[in-house]
Amino acid sequence: MSTATTTRRSTARAKPGNRLTEFENQELASRGANALAPATRKGTGKTRPRLRVAPPAPVTVPRAPFVALVLVVVVAGVLGILVLNTKINENAFRLAQLHTQRNHLDQQEQQLDQQLADLESPNSLAAAARRLGLVPSGTPAYLQLPNGQQVGVPQPATGAPSVTSGR
Repeated sequence: MSTATTTRRSTARAKPGNRLTEFENQELASRGANALAPATRKGTGKTRPRLRVAPPAPVTVPRAPFVALVLVVVVAGVLGILVLNTKINENAFRLAQLHTQRNHLDQQEQQLDQQLADLESPNSLAAAARRLGLVPSGTPAYLQLPNGQQVGVPQPATGAPSVTSGR
């Protein structure tokens, strides 16, 4: 609604004491350039001071404890990173040592497996048996367990004991 239209209406209905007229006058006073003008009281001619929101009370926080807290946090962070880095390096050296130890143990295991395979070979077992004075046997005899029947004829081993057996 424009100001010109409102002005025409208000002059057409301008009856003193009319509530609609008073409302329209107040409405006009709050628009455009009139909105910035201080309101006047009827009859006194005095201007009423405009109400404003008061700014919040200034808060003064001591800076020294905050600065000390920030410094403590920074120093603790740097020390934490230093300790963490030291532990990582320490664990890296330990890991390298464990790798070396594992490689050494793997080689030792391979040597022991090779020695065991050599000792388990048929030629090695025959030589060890001769050293103990054992002689090769002939055809063995077998017993069948369910009925106790003997298959084959048992014969004593024949052969001269070895010279290294000590007999």
